[in-house]
Amino acid sequence: MDNFRSARNGLNQRITIDGFAQNRNRYQSRPLLLDDRIRARQNLNTVQTASQLVSRPRQRPQPPAERAQQIPAARRSLPSLDMSLPGAAAIIKQQPVVRRRKLYRLRTWMFRGALTTLVLIVGVGGILFAQGYLKLHKVFRGGATAAALQKDVSPSKLKGEGDGRVNILLMGNGGLGHDGADLTDTMMIASIDPVNKTASLLSIPRDMWISLPSHGKMKLNAAYETGKFQYLGKIDNSNKNHNAVMAGFTTADQAIEDVTGITIHYNVLVDFQAFRQAIDTVGGVSVNVPEQLYDPTMAWENGWNPVLAKAGPQTFDGKHALIYVRSRETSSDFARSERQRAVMLALKEKVISLGTLSNPLKISELMSAFGDNVQTDLSLSDSAALYNIFKGIDNKDVRSLSLVDGDKKLVTTDNMNGLSVVRPTLGYFNYTDIHGYVRSALQDGYIKKENAKVTVLNGTGYEGLATKVSDTLKTYGYNVMTVANAPTQAYDTTVLVDMTGGRDKYTRNYLEQRFQVKATTKVPDSAILPGTADFVIILGNDEATRSQN
Repeated sequence: MDNFRSARNGLNQRITIDGFAQNRNRYQSRPLLLDDRIRARQNLNTVQTASQLVSRPRQRPQPPAERAQQIPAARRSLPSLDMSLPGAAAIIKQQPVVRRRKLYRLRTWMFRGALTTLVLIVGVGGILFAQGYLKLHKVFRGGATAAALQKDVSPSKLKGEGDGRVNILLMGNGGLGHDGADLTDTMMIASIDPVNKTASLLSIPRDMWISLPSHGKMKLNAAYETGKFQYLGKIDNSNKNHNAVMAGFTTADQAIEDVTGITIHYNVLVDFQAFRQAIDTVGGVSVNVPEQLYDPTMAWENGWNPVLAKAGPQTFDGKHALIYVRSRETSSDFARSERQRAVMLALKEKVISLGTLSNPLKISELMSAFGDNVQTDLSLSDSAALYNIFKGIDNKDVRSLSLVDGDKKLVTTDNMNGLSVVRPTLGYFNYTDIHGYVRSALQDGYIKKENAKVTVLNGTGYEGLATKVSDTLKTYGYNVMTVANAPTQAYDTTVLVDMTGGRDKYTRNYLEQRFQVKATTKVPDSAILPGTADFVIILGNDEATRSQN
């Protein structure tokens, strides 16, 4: 009877598979399962007496891993949750089944919420990128090319001296809603040397009186409009016809190349609205104004205030930046070009500092600002290459150039039948001095980098030929060290000797093209001592003939 009571009382205890009572504090939250009660009753027929239970040797507690193997399969099959929080999995395994399910659902909703947020972010970013991408391609349609944009470009792809630079004709016009909407109020050449990481901004007087073949005589600022008109057969200021815009670029390039003597590789045309909005998009630009700008003729655009800008550091929004660069009330044309240069460099610094071209939202805003208000023959890849080059050029390495400042003024104002115009100092349509100045100011990057020493010898009976040729070479940036007569003057064709063993490949290519010969590696006359020269040029009668033409 005692044994029976002892066994019956054991039913109130927590019973495990091995028959030992569980720790009530540890398992207090779990009710006694039905299968445990059944097993307990079955054990009454075979269980030891109370005295045997008392005398039974104490067994060591089983390790958690062994006990886990003895839990019924139905209880072991509950799913375990993989939580990312440290220790979360262990905590959940100790929770009741109902609570574990709640935590599982909570974690699922959290995961779904995070995934939804990520999808929204990616989706919005993708839409902005797509918009920016489409707008970029609408503006940057391509069509032109510059060999110097390629890294380690083959010399054979460079057509002649100066092709080692990238020359971009920048033009600004009023756009729709302005009188003379297609007349280019601003004309400037941005010339970039990607080899030596420098750049120059050369302002060209818009009132230069020019003569265009098949178009007649006009001011330079009418060249773009003339090309468009010829293509369309009518005046159209909308710029919606891409081919008409390209025709305008071609005519403007022809005029600028005639005046300056250099090749134009790309064109960018920006109207007033795009200029203002571009500056507003980046939050304005900061410019150090060297002296107060007073211009009564533009006071009405500045709230009837003739002081357009005070001296000292100023922050301009788009409207005031445009007023600042458009004002013609200056001590010289050079001062106006300096203002334009300052604003352009400030805009460049702002774009780079904001990471604008890596921000889809900013790209979308800029392209929306540009829209039909910016025209260019740059491709998207070429514009990206130019951006990467230009952002590596320090502002101190960007020079401002003008045709009216310096030791010698290359242009002057004149009156053409009551019309105020600008012409070369040497006379109408005589651009000889301008060509020499521009070539020397915008030296080819490869010629400058190699800096090969050149000797020029006169191998003809034409007196002064070596001096004349050497003077021309110097304007292109060649390092001419020696000018003299050859031992004999019986050379029919010019001889070019490369003493570098092919080291200065770009200089060699340019000289071969200029003198229309293939370089040799041996001096044709033992009496000619090249000394330290890298190239020896012996001029022949063929060069004398070309020089006279």
